[in-house]
Amino acid sequence: MTRLVTFADGTTVPALGQGTWMIGDDPSRADAEQAALSRGLDLGLTLIDTAEMYGDGRAERLVGEVIKGRRDEVFLVSKVLPQNASDLKMVLACEKSLERLGADRLDLYLLHWEGNVPLEETVEAFQELVDEGLIVRWGVSNLDLDAMQRLEAVDGGDLCAANQLLYNLGSRGIEHDLMPWMRARDMPVMAYSPLGRGGLLQHPLIVDIADRHDADPAQIALAFTLLHDGVIAIPKTSSVEHVEKNAEALEIRFDAEDLERLDAAFPAPETAKPLEMI
Repeated sequence: MTRLVTFADGTTVPALGQGTWMIGDDPSRADAEQAALSRGLDLGLTLIDTAEMYGDGRAERLVGEVIKGRRDEVFLVSKVLPQNASDLKMVLACEKSLERLGADRLDLYLLHWEGNVPLEETVEAFQELVDEGLIVRWGVSNLDLDAMQRLEAVDGGDLCAANQLLYNLGSRGIEHDLMPWMRARDMPVMAYSPLGRGGLLQHPLIVDIADRHDADPAQIALAFTLLHDGVIAIPKTSSVEHVEKNAEALEIRFDAEDLERLDAAFPAPETAKPLEMI
């Protein structure tokens, strides 16, 4: 099953993509990781998210091997470190990412988090990359509502295409204010760590609901993350078995009882919360 998310410019991407955090670090795992990403593409999980920071470029190189001959199938996302988000440094950082990826453009280029470079300068640098054809669109990551409002007030800041955020069943803070604000602007949430952290997947309720659906707890957590319109989940993809199970999570349909129990155990926020990030 293909579930799509639409950007403000009308471009559609799969709601379920593939993440590469902590991929490419161990050469002995490279073949398995490449096979997993390739299998994901075969299954329609054609959005791949990476970053210059991941493995100091090793994740981008591994992705580059996977997409050889398949670039046009892929919606390719990478991220620039905040110290490289200036007018002088961003073009070079982007060119280095493209070289590692073996690509001539990025479909989406994100500011990894807000640093000391003024947002005005970062937006100008992004626009320069768009004008040069090195990126198609740009966005941000780990920016809270206050930062997003400051960004929107910058000349050209309203062109921000997405915000990549920590979001999962155990981290629902953005549902109170940031997610609705973004939805009103047709700005997708890219959910990283959508399977949660710590002991989330061992929680008795998630295990019980997984048993009811003949699924794994990870599939239940992923299916919940995908419930909201405008959310793109990017779980780490490190084995063929895992990517196949991730794809199967798209078929899970919760009934009213499931949702009531999940909301009771992992309630949505009733007030604004500080943005969580890892």
